Amino acid sequence: MTTIELMKERHSVRKYDEYIMPEEDLHEIIEAATQAPSSWNLQHWRFLAVQSDEKKQQLLPIAYNQQQVQDSSVTIAVLGDKEANQAADAVFEESVKNETMTEEIKNQIVANIHGAYEQVGFAHNEALINASLAAMQLMLAAKEKGYDSVPMGGFDREKFKEAFNIPDRYIPVMLISIGKGNGKVRKSFRFPVEDVLINESF
Repeated sequence: MTTIELMKERHSVRKYDEYIMPEEDLHEIIEAATQAPSSWNLQHWRFLAVQSDEKKQQLLPIAYNQQQVQDSSVTIAVLGDKEANQAADAVFEESVKNETMTEEIKNQIVANIHGAYEQVGFAHNEALINASLAAMQLMLAAKEKGYDSVPMGGFDREKFKEAFNIPDRYIPVMLISIGKGNGKVRKSFRFPVEDVLINESF
């Protein structure tokens, strides 16, 4: 199917068959997610995979007992990196090696990035925005490989960070359960384009 058809076929699914996802599928889905765009190509995302029964049981009450956490093949915690600027030098050094950028230009860009990260709230917002881009790409990649998914914002982030030893630099953005959907998909209402598209200005 086309990309647009794939987008229209993806729906949030909360009931899953028991299915062990091959590690190869998980890696392909994550690799596709990492192709998402990001500010300055800093790639502000990390993905924590919860697959074992033990860890699922640990996560379940933290996710307010949403059963898909237990029943799906894997739940991915999408994390946003508040210190993604620390990767700037490594990211742009590749351009210098490839001779598509001079050392001088690289140093200026890196300095600009670090300057931006000194602004109050900037790092937090960048982590949320860019990790969310990867999260959507992850769900589309899962659908393309025959899996269903559901994103979840409803979970206790502080308890999650404590239980799964999340370093302070990472923000838990959302959880995404992925697996083989069980049952009929309920299509949700969408506003028509004329209700959401504003031409030129309000």
